Amino acid sequence: MLAKIVIGGIIQGVGFRPFVYRLATANKLAGFVRNRGDAAAEIVVQGKEQDIDQFLSEVKEKKPVLARYDGFVVEKTNKEERFNGFSILASNESHEFSGSVIPPDISICDRCIEELQMPQNRRNRYPFNTCTECGPRFTITEALPYDRVNTTMSEFDLCRDCSAEYCNPLDRRFHAETISCGACGPQLSITDSKGTTIDSADPLGLAAKLLEEGSIIAVKGIGGFHVAASALNSKAIARLREKKNRKNKPFAVMAKNVESARKFAIVDSVEEKLLLSSARPIVLLKKRDDCFLSPLISPQLHNIGVMLPYTAMHILLLDKLPSPALVMTSANPSSMPMVKDNDEAFRQMDFVDYFLVHNRQIAVRCDDSVVRVNCGKANVVRRSRGYVPTPIYLKSQSSCILALGAELNNTFSVLVNNKAFMSQHIGDVESVETYQFLKDAVRHMAGMVNARPDTIACDLHPTMHTTRLAHAMAGSDLRLVQVQHHHAHAASLMAEHGVDEMIGIVCDGAGYGLDGKVWGGEVLCCNKQGFKRAGHLAEQPMVGGDLATCYPLRMVAGILYGKVDGLDEYLHSKSGHFPGGSSEVQFVLQNLSKSAMMTTSTGRILDAASALLGACYERTYEGEPAMKLESLAVGGNDLRIKPRIDKGVLDTTFLLQYVYENRGRHLPRDLAYSVHSYIARGLAEIACSQSRSTGIKVIGFSGGVAYNELVTRLLKQQVELSGLQFLQHESVPAGDAGISLGQVYVASMHDNFDEDL
Repeated sequence: MLAKIVIGGIIQGVGFRPFVYRLATANKLAGFVRNRGDAAAEIVVQGKEQDIDQFLSEVKEKKPVLARYDGFVVEKTNKEERFNGFSILASNESHEFSGSVIPPDISICDRCIEELQMPQNRRNRYPFNTCTECGPRFTITEALPYDRVNTTMSEFDLCRDCSAEYCNPLDRRFHAETISCGACGPQLSITDSKGTTIDSADPLGLAAKLLEEGSIIAVKGIGGFHVAASALNSKAIARLREKKNRKNKPFAVMAKNVESARKFAIVDSVEEKLLLSSARPIVLLKKRDDCFLSPLISPQLHNIGVMLPYTAMHILLLDKLPSPALVMTSANPSSMPMVKDNDEAFRQMDFVDYFLVHNRQIAVRCDDSVVRVNCGKANVVRRSRGYVPTPIYLKSQSSCILALGAELNNTFSVLVNNKAFMSQHIGDVESVETYQFLKDAVRHMAGMVNARPDTIACDLHPTMHTTRLAHAMAGSDLRLVQVQHHHAHAASLMAEHGVDEMIGIVCDGAGYGLDGKVWGGEVLCCNKQGFKRAGHLAEQPMVGGDLATCYPLRMVAGILYGKVDGLDEYLHSKSGHFPGGSSEVQFVLQNLSKSAMMTTSTGRILDAASALLGACYERTYEGEPAMKLESLAVGGNDLRIKPRIDKGVLDTTFLLQYVYENRGRHLPRDLAYSVHSYIARGLAEIACSQSRSTGIKVIGFSGGVAYNELVTRLLKQQVELSGLQFLQHESVPAGDAGISLGQVYVASMHDNFDEDL
């Protein structure tokens, strides 16, 4: 008997063909296995029917750890063919399946780590050690099928020893496309600040020595360049901040291991599991009270981003350092894509002292992922390296849809059947380079999953670059669906958890509303037909428009004008926190009575409270005032300010007035805690009221403020006390990086879309 099997999903790049080879030979079957151009695998086996059935059962039950089956088609026939045993054939170019994909980049496995430390092993201290179970996948793949010739490993011809391992069915590197060693694989080198190679027999050892001495080094990884510096050297970090024009934005650190991380941060069991996972994301951890790393790493924040080494190169570099961690932050300039090529790095990164580079090309840029544990659950903040391109599975199938996401923290999504392929982190689409990166990444992802979209989805905002791109891509041939920003946030949560209706609490900085105003603190009743705006924060003036997002004392002025005594004197006393000094304060005061842009943004209220309490007067990176307010609230007590709600509108003027008038009576941390509590309890009250009137028993929390652990915890408590189900994001970012999934979900629900119920 002969059986033909085609399997889709995450099949290529996970050791599937060697796995099939071993099962087939163990079951005395002849035939072949091969990759296909659509990322599926094709198997033909011939033998006794009971042996074939046993083989099929084992393929299903014993699949490689990283494999996932999304299609398993078997066709049996009595026709027989001539086979010389069982073999792994060269791949073909068949493109029948859509929605199969290679796995994400996989952190180095334990067995490869062990080899690094074995003096007699030929891969001892080899910085590019990998096998079938680990190493780069997504970032080195230029085309499918996943064969060495289609990756950036193609330029490295195998030596005799590696070739023997590659062809040996008993070896764990059997058909491992990333296989290499010091004799035939990529090589490290170190250069000066101009890119001139420094002659060194041990580039890693020299790099470690230079880092300990206070140097700043650009390090080429698997998805792009990082900038490294000693995590103990405040002088080096201050110089890095000055050179990168990165005044306060926190840096991530790479710790040697979990035990090293515990010396300066608190690591619970969920966080430890994330740190050690194959994705190796940056995990936001609470600092220990006796944290000895430089305070310049994450200024005025109670947490710090920590990741563990995920390549042999990282392990070997940190092994040579006496300190437990290195600053390891993305090297790209603000609003620019991640730097991935050596020449590009030499040209752009004139602020580093040295470069630690290798000669393997990076096919696809991919930044580090970021995760925070929130209310005991992992919440992906940035879904990129280690997670992409693994799909998010939706509850129902749909036509092929491309959603272009938001303008800031951009990702896009491609929906194929019920699989939503979210892209790696693209960034803020504000420069020509990032705009081109977005277009290139769309083209690459669509090709990888064999997608031909018939619908383009985007934001409702008419002037976003992503909206304009969507219109251009749709033209007159494809359907265009524009989705209101906060509805997309709520819909992303609905898609992630597979619910058809939900009361969505959506809190962020800004989004274009149906009324043309700036929304940002919303309660939405959502179902498969659309949404209804059921409540929101009170509208507040943004004095100076976007300037109010950078200088939150402008929000204080607009909100409290005519509501409190002594506002003029207060603002003049803070004139040093206005770029124009006292003359700018005077200008603001003279123009407070004039009309201003109105917003319901939660972010702007948190910013204003942060300024009132002295936590942050200027936003130098996204979310800075609110993040510092959350850190200020650590250890605070709830003053239980009673929320004032009128017809679904939560009064935030009263909240800021209370903070202003009680600054001298209560501790700043108590007031900071109470600001979070007022907003959380007020929005929960509105949402629970809507639940009672609509009968919807699920309340979810989305938007950038949903990363805030305190607000999330207080909301969750209030909702669950009312006997309702509370949903929060886990595998999908709550902020704008998750918008594209919500756009896909909304577009998949309707051919004739109506935003408002």
